[in-house]
Parts: sequence; structure tokens; C-alpha cells
Amino acid sequence: MEVQRRTTSPDPWINQIFETASARKGGIVYRSKASVERECGVSMLELEVRRRGFHLVETDACYAVFCTAGAIRIIC
Repeated sequence: MEVQRRTTSPDPWINQIFETASARKGGIVYRSKASVERECGVSMLELEVRRRGFHLVETDACYAVFCTAGAIRIIC
């Protein structure tokens, strides 16, 4: 299946992720894999997460951005 990418700049979509209440409080923001691919691509999301010093985790259906520069530990 081919992913239809947006034709406008993905910057507003990326900015919206990090302007959510959860992100501002250092929480976790979830986005479906389909929406990430449609809106900007995972490489662009990864670059922005790295730039901010946050952490990106991939699951079966979504990406989770841990909006903290502190250490995280996956327990199980």
C-alpha cells in the first residue's frame, strides 16, 4: 500500500505534537504509524525528537514520544 504524503509543510503538524499539554508537562505523546507516515515520515519525527533530547519508541501500531530528556527504563 502506497502512503499519500501531505503536499504542504509538515512543520505545523510536528509543532502541534510538542505543544500538547502532555508534551509540555513532560508526558508521553502517541501518534499512529499511519499518521506519521502521512504527515511527515518517521525520519523527520525522529530528527525532531532527537533535537529536543526526547525519546521515541515504536510499537505495533504507533510511535510514543517520551517528552523528557531524563533517562527512561523499560521494565518489561
